[in-house]
Amino acid sequence: MRKWVPALIPALVAGMLANQAVSGEINLKVTLPTINTAEYHRPYVAIWIEKPDQTVEKNLAVWYSQKKTDKGEQSDKWLKDLRQWWRKSGRDQAMPLDGVTGATRPVGEHKLSFVEGKSPLDNLPAGQYNVVVESAREKGGRELVRVPFTWPAQKAVSAKVTGQEELGEVAVELKP
Repeated sequence: MRKWVPALIPALVAGMLANQAVSGEINLKVTLPTINTAEYHRPYVAIWIEKPDQTVEKNLAVWYSQKKTDKGEQSDKWLKDLRQWWRKSGRDQAMPLDGVTGATRPVGEHKLSFVEGKSPLDNLPAGQYNVVVESAREKGGRELVRVPFTWPAQKAVSAKVTGQEELGEVAVELKP
């Protein structure tokens, strides 16, 4: 059995730390407000990162009903009600998007976290962007908000925007 030489311990620790690359992180908080109405349906929501020219850089999340309706229709048929997302990215996608799509969410605060180097943030070039959140609800309204940010973050920063009706607070927190 080999004995550990104390002089090797600092070299081993340095080697382990070198393998743990520091990466950026984007944390989102999306609030779906309580809406007082006789017939409430959970909204479809699309969240993406767009470039300054408003083209889609990365899809982060799409929340929609993934089961068939009572009439046997595919529920993704209504994704086109997310008009901006649909025109810019959605119609070119084969649904469901792996690691992006999920079920509709109830009223309340929903947190998402994305780490640089892992999908969907892999290969996100440095630059100016917006996090865009679009919401559309059956027998309800639709709304879109944008939160600007610079990638990669040089220091921890946060920004938030509050929607008017269909979206509550949308907060973006960046960590270097």
